[in-house]
Amino acid sequence: MNGRTIVSCSHARHAAAILDIFNDAIRTSTALYDYAPRTLDSMGPWFEAKARGGFPVIGVEDGDGALLAFGSYGTFRAWPAYKYTVEHSVYVHRDHRGRGLGRLVMRSLIEAARRGGVHCLIGGIDAANAGSIALHEALGFRHVGTLPQVGFKFGRWLDLAFFQLLLEGPEHPVDG
Repeated sequence: MNGRTIVSCSHARHAAAILDIFNDAIRTSTALYDYAPRTLDSMGPWFEAKARGGFPVIGVEDGDGALLAFGSYGTFRAWPAYKYTVEHSVYVHRDHRGRGLGRLVMRSLIEAARRGGVHCLIGGIDAANAGSIALHEALGFRHVGTLPQVGFKFGRWLDLAFFQLLLEGPEHPVDG
């Protein structure tokens, strides 16, 4: 893997690097429909929510331990019947895009979802993000709908496309 290591991210080791990647995406892209950069104080609750939900935070580090990319998933919607569905996000550091890191993180998230008994992964992607859409399609996701003009950022309306990957699990789903 060219000195790249897949890691389980922690607050202590990765919060500042994840924050840097988040804030770059907020400032320069429509990968996040957010306006204001986040603070380091916001990372504690973010990691706590992931831990409470049993949701992974998976990263890729280089040989020196620098975080190059990360991804996670979380609650899709707050009602109990959605418990086997998660919504994921993947972000790559601005200096390391186009090197297959997003694919590496996505494959790791898919495997974590399989192990965790997830049935459905959902990706909400800005409809103009051709790279992310191509990545999802290459990994077997299919387009299941687009919500036109639901976001507004950088002085323009944004369309949100949803991509879905159905997994085999869980083996014995239950109501309630």
